[in-house]
Amino acid sequence: MPSAPSGNLNALLTPRSIAVIGASDHIHKIGGRPIYYMRQHGYRGTLYPVNPQRDTIQGLRSFPSLDALPEAPELAIVVVSGEAAVQAVRDCAGLGVAAAIVIASGFGEAGEEGKRQQQQMVDLARAAGMRLVGPNSQGLANFGSGAIASFSTMFIEVPPQDGPIAVISQSGGMGAMVYGLLRQQGLGVRHMHATGNQADVTVSDLALAVAHDDDVRLMLLYLETLSDPATLAQAAAVARERGVPVVAVKAGRTSAGQRAAASHTGALANEDRAVDAFLAHHGIWRVDDGHALARCAPLYLREWQAKGRGLVVVSNSGASCVVAADAAETSGLEMAPLSTDTQAALAGRLPSFAATANPVDVTAALLTNSGLFGDVLPMIARDAAADMVLLDIPVAGMGYDIERFATDAAAFADSSGKPIAVAAWQPGVAEPFRRRGVPVFANASEALPALSQWRQHRLRLVQLAARPPALPGPARAETPAGTATLSEAASLAQLAAAGVPVVPHRLCRSAEEAVAAWRGFGGPVAVKACAAAVPHKSEHGLVALGCNDEATVTAAFEQQMATLRSMGVQAEGVIVAALVRGQRECMIGARWDPVFGAMLVVGDGGKYVEVVRDTAVLLATCTEDEVERALRGLRIAPVLASVRGEAAVDLAALCRTAVAVGRLVHEAGGTVRSVDLNPVMANPDGVMVVDASMEVAR
Repeated sequence: MPSAPSGNLNALLTPRSIAVIGASDHIHKIGGRPIYYMRQHGYRGTLYPVNPQRDTIQGLRSFPSLDALPEAPELAIVVVSGEAAVQAVRDCAGLGVAAAIVIASGFGEAGEEGKRQQQQMVDLARAAGMRLVGPNSQGLANFGSGAIASFSTMFIEVPPQDGPIAVISQSGGMGAMVYGLLRQQGLGVRHMHATGNQADVTVSDLALAVAHDDDVRLMLLYLETLSDPATLAQAAAVARERGVPVVAVKAGRTSAGQRAAASHTGALANEDRAVDAFLAHHGIWRVDDGHALARCAPLYLREWQAKGRGLVVVSNSGASCVVAADAAETSGLEMAPLSTDTQAALAGRLPSFAATANPVDVTAALLTNSGLFGDVLPMIARDAAADMVLLDIPVAGMGYDIERFATDAAAFADSSGKPIAVAAWQPGVAEPFRRRGVPVFANASEALPALSQWRQHRLRLVQLAARPPALPGPARAETPAGTATLSEAASLAQLAAAGVPVVPHRLCRSAEEAVAAWRGFGGPVAVKACAAAVPHKSEHGLVALGCNDEATVTAAFEQQMATLRSMGVQAEGVIVAALVRGQRECMIGARWDPVFGAMLVVGDGGKYVEVVRDTAVLLATCTEDEVERALRGLRIAPVLASVRGEAAVDLAALCRTAVAVGRLVHEAGGTVRSVDLNPVMANPDGVMVVDASMEVAR
């Protein structure tokens, strides 16, 4: 397991003493809230209000300055703003404070002067070995230790309760919203941290620290930028070893969102498909917004296992049965076919007019017999096809024994080990289920996507547990000042050396050599100009296909050399290659990302690749199994399989080739900037690269 967090991060989460610089006697001011919260919620350390204008604050002795304190506090909360905040950080660094939280705003997010002041604070902190949260941070809150170094209003609106969930957010407002949604579901939250501008400490840093907390069973993250992926990868590894799922929002999917992120926290957005690939590679499930972060939490906190996707719907409304069946399909679940024995058992207990196939409609008889759910759920639990259950209760109330419904559902959840979700929009119906720890949602349209997400995420974590150890990371090259494009001949040579199957070819510098190469291949050939300055040849008329006699080969050579001379391009010659056809044209690409390292792209190829865009992006350290799963998720997947009498293409060879290309770029550590292979001819008996372009660092 990766090492535990450093002492200075412990000073942020479990400090023995805290100074509040700019402390207030008013509990509804930013400088008053942290003191009020910590006195209300059991902080056991020492609090030092710092304010030269007051002798006491909220019943505590107030000190005029940091220098007047009887000791150097482990943590300082900086509420003062502008140059006063910079001076406060300077004072903390000089006194030996381990960590500081700068709550004040108006720094990196507010213009050049603010950026200068922010960098000054970072430089002061780093020179002293002090960790810095913020600026523009709402603060950190550890409800397990009572160290609530935050001014969030949400802790007044929805009182804290320690629990198994950690919320770590770049945005204070988003973190508070997620906290509030969780608490409204009756779920306890242990950590609620907001990093603000992330001048030093990031969401990734805090995720790594929190991942070591034995009482945390679920981590929810909100990110606007991801500048330290290695730290987040380490946090995800610790979480996986402990069986702690990590769910994240990475905002800034669109250009508009990226601009908003930049104006919000001074963040630079990452290329979105690379972010997707990074998060998936490390088992972090990505969702779209804060509501989605909170929605699935009750499912993750249960000890159920992810098996198949067979769903059984049970309801007291026929219409709800139909709607839920539709929602199941769109959510990626399958309506489980109940066995004849199960249906017979259901028929023996339900009214004669009830539906015993899936979905199961217990009918309005539920009003007079509140035990129907308790009767049918154990029967469903015994059916091997039933992997999970949706209990859909569109209407209940006066006359219904809702407490019994909830008791029976909880008994099913505990005894069967199979996931169950309840759809109940009425608060009075939902509450008894929530009180018993049964996941409850407003409707099937929320419940079923949540079940699907939970199942897929758990399955992904199982797959990652079986993944071989990661490739060692190479020493990364400095970002080069410039790049150079290799010729196709040089690119093919490097690929062949890396074990990539490339088309049989010859580099020819005269018409006579070209003709000899054609004769050597004994059939039709492709003749392509070879010049590093012209990587895209077809648009310049520099590709001739199907050449199969001396005159045609000679003419192609002479025409292409003349075209290159007219373009003022230095030519290496022409490539004469065996003419290879493919049952399907695919593409494989890889590039070096300065943040995430080597990235791999694989999918549909050919001349329309930029338009069709049916490709998957993965980290280049992925396995062949991971490439195959990604390909099976593309629109092209049915075409790669056996269809209309055609044999399936050699998917294993395609995956093997993709992994080899990714490894080439990964092991180069940044000296190979990109590889573009299109088309890659995929056939039932293997794959072959027929065109290649490679960009390298100068």
